Amino acid sequence: MYNILIVDDESGIRSIVRKYGEFEGHKVTEASDGMQAVELCRNNKFDIVIMDIMMPELDGFSAVREIRKFSQVPIIILSARGEEYDKINGFCLGIDDYVVKPFSPKELMMRVVAVMKRANAVKTPSREHEVVELDNGGLKADLTARIVYIDGERIEMSPKEYELFFYMLANRDVALSREKLLTDVWGYDFYGDARTLDTHVKLLRKSLGRYASCIVTLRGIGYRFEEKA
Repeated sequence: MYNILIVDDESGIRSIVRKYGEFEGHKVTEASDGMQAVELCRNNKFDIVIMDIMMPELDGFSAVREIRKFSQVPIIILSARGEEYDKINGFCLGIDDYVVKPFSPKELMMRVVAVMKRANAVKTPSREHEVVELDNGGLKADLTARIVYIDGERIEMSPKEYELFFYMLANRDVALSREKLLTDVWGYDFYGDARTLDTHVKLLRKSLGRYASCIVTLRGIGYRFEEKA
């Protein structure tokens, strides 16, 4: 089904992922360090990469940073480091999911399928160039080209930040529950939790700078994007 690259310096972890991956019908390639992973991604086409963080030669975060220079292949971080800082760092680099060890191999394979479904989702292109401007053009979002400007300066975001921002922008002034955001932005078969959403909201607020306050937290419910006069 999918061509998976598993990157981990522990042969036991690679063996478990290979066993479950091949059982599900996937093709699995192994790499023992980040340097090898970068070269494999440069010379081969993988559908998805499962990457450890703490590895010799080149750590997982550095490997993701290098891979993102030439590829947008979906990446799942698989690591014993579960601190919020590490998750935020990973999502800032453009990963698609973060799984903390010890992990369920079955759940990991389900996450692989969920990430791939989102990555392969066919989106109907807009027939017209859709641009939204708020605050007299201070905040400008080109939904068709996936470009955001603040005071005329282009703002870079991760793919998931763009999706979350454009969804909230399209539903501005509407109370959005965590469940609805996770369902509509991450997909109905998302296997994470609300902390993933909260982490991305934190990243999105940072990206929006002086417009961060447009994202209002609704205690016990979720979030609402409010236009700034």
